[in-house]
Amino acid sequence: MATKICELCLSPDLGGLELYMMRASHYLGDQCISVINEKGKLKSYYEGTLHRYYTLKRRNVLLSWLSAGALAKIIDNEAIDVLHVHWTKDLPLAVSAKLLSRRRPKVVQSRHMTMTRFKDDFYHRFLYKNIDGILAVTDQVKNQIEKFIPSDIRPKTQVLYIGAEQPTLISQQVRKERREQLGLNDSFCVGIVGRIELPKGQHIVLEAVKSLNVMGIDAKTLVVGHAMDEGYLRHLQNEYSESAVFTGFTNEAQTMMQLCDVLVLATENETFGLVLIEAMMCGVCVVASRSGGPLEIIDDELNGLLFKTFDALDLAKKLTLLYQNSDMRHRFAEAGRVKALEKFESEKQFEVLKDKLVVEI
Repeated sequence: MATKICELCLSPDLGGLELYMMRASHYLGDQCISVINEKGKLKSYYEGTLHRYYTLKRRNVLLSWLSAGALAKIIDNEAIDVLHVHWTKDLPLAVSAKLLSRRRPKVVQSRHMTMTRFKDDFYHRFLYKNIDGILAVTDQVKNQIEKFIPSDIRPKTQVLYIGAEQPTLISQQVRKERREQLGLNDSFCVGIVGRIELPKGQHIVLEAVKSLNVMGIDAKTLVVGHAMDEGYLRHLQNEYSESAVFTGFTNEAQTMMQLCDVLVLATENETFGLVLIEAMMCGVCVVASRSGGPLEIIDDELNGLLFKTFDALDLAKKLTLLYQNSDMRHRFAEAGRVKALEKFESEKQFEVLKDKLVVEI
């Protein structure tokens, strides 16, 4: 009998973590069900599809036992063997549901976020003793897990990179038309895709592009994503409206990437950087902060560039270099596309994920 897997993510947001969970559940197909937030943005990716899912309400600490009981009932009714958790805040729920259920499924966490403090108190010792495995999204995260979780309670920990789906490429004619619709026209377009909030560094990209404008370079920023901080968004719109286009939330993120000459990941401390891989697969040159996950994706000056984290001046220098050297830009883009398809293609990674969930853990 095939192993039954439950993909769990009650995050209300929509970013790389949530989309990875959705894609994993879709790839696993009939042997998988999903449990998602009843009011979360992930719901739109399940409605009207054949992929089976349940919704739960995310409750406060005092009423969390209700959600744990509901999840335990799903586990038993669906004969779940492995509970795969993505959002760190869901770990207490997953462990509680495991202990309440008759089946006692294995609990496996994909660790998408960094770990910065020791987990040696009573609560965390209880939690990690009841987790069967952790899949760290980078070597950096794996090293942090080994540093901060004591060895006597540390679950089996392995690295599994997040994969990206091969994009649907648009024609040059469509690219030209979409750029004109957005007012980008023939400008040197620098894109940033992700939730709009201070740690994501949209202001760094906008400031760098503004520096290019001061030098006489016709450049614009394409800012793609929904606002997590409305005040921050309003500030950006007021300060940089002349050289920026804000799209808001869109289901066409990969299409938007293909409108760009360069895509930047400017996050202050990015754990992985799925958006970089997606852009690389689209054949777009990438630039990213010199920290965290991007160090495991970009080989500096081979398939992209790295800049000093949160340093708009250094980013402006990198962008100017790419503007002035189109051959370099295209060379980096092609090398990035090759690496992304070879190392980070989603089906290859999901096959490894399936093997780890079913066999290794």
